[in-house]
Amino acid sequence: MDIHDDLSEFLTTRRARLTLADVELPDFGGRRRVPGLRREEVALLAGMSAEYYKRLERGNATGVSEAVVDGVSRALRLDDAEHAHFTDLVRAANVGAHPQRRRATRTHQLTAGMRQTIEAMSTVPVFIQNGRLDFIGANRLGRALFSEMLDAAIAPANAARFVFLDPRAQTFYQDWPSNTRQIVAILRAEAGRSPYDRRLSDLVGELSTRSELFRRLWGAHDVKEHRTGLKSIHHPIVGDLTLTYQSMDLASDRDLQMLAFSAEPGSESHDRLQILANCAETNDAEMRRDALERDAPQPSADPGFRI
Repeated sequence: MDIHDDLSEFLTTRRARLTLADVELPDFGGRRRVPGLRREEVALLAGMSAEYYKRLERGNATGVSEAVVDGVSRALRLDDAEHAHFTDLVRAANVGAHPQRRRATRTHQLTAGMRQTIEAMSTVPVFIQNGRLDFIGANRLGRALFSEMLDAAIAPANAARFVFLDPRAQTFYQDWPSNTRQIVAILRAEAGRSPYDRRLSDLVGELSTRSELFRRLWGAHDVKEHRTGLKSIHHPIVGDLTLTYQSMDLASDRDLQMLAFSAEPGSESHDRLQILANCAETNDAEMRRDALERDAPQPSADPGFRI
């Protein structure tokens, strides 16, 4: 990933989706060689010279101020998520000129206290991931809910790799196409925040090589915030589930997100989620019993004993 190319392509794709009518500029007719607005029209709307905007759209963010970012965001009708992404790209492009400021790739682990906390949330599935969508941890019900994803050949399990490369995902997610777009939008936002994350770059390269759909969606440069919503899934044990999810950044580690899922009380999904919780508890109890039996000392034979 090249941050200057990303900045250039992001602005180009945002400009291409707008029409003169969208921004209330007069149309004097004539042939337009490019889709959407011209660079000069964006510069006019943003209140800057055309040359300055052209330089920015080429990926040169040197000296770009917050006021410029705000002006371009208004001109291109960016929403909150896109504005934040644009800000991240500008910041990263400037950091790129100073390698000593680049953040190193981090390895995340849950503290014992956080593991205890999420395990205590026994009635709802809890799943914790980083910005690359790597699996970091889950409670018992979370592990049961996402058992197919966690049964991954490559560690750590990763939601993007599961969605695009594992055929089971198309059955697990009832609205699989929507989930593919959501996954890419999340990774795009993370790429703006962490453009020098080697593991993220490797993941994007792998998915781009192995999935034509990912490659096409990645090229659209769409970003969105996904803090709450519905997930409709088909679990291999309990069947169809419609769950509400809430995503929260962990105060102890801002790079981690905790997703908590719940079902409407009294609904069929609520009953099926309880069945899954019971199955998970039974399975864990059986595993603990087997482990105890396996680790228990075996009685030794006494050669002097006779019946």
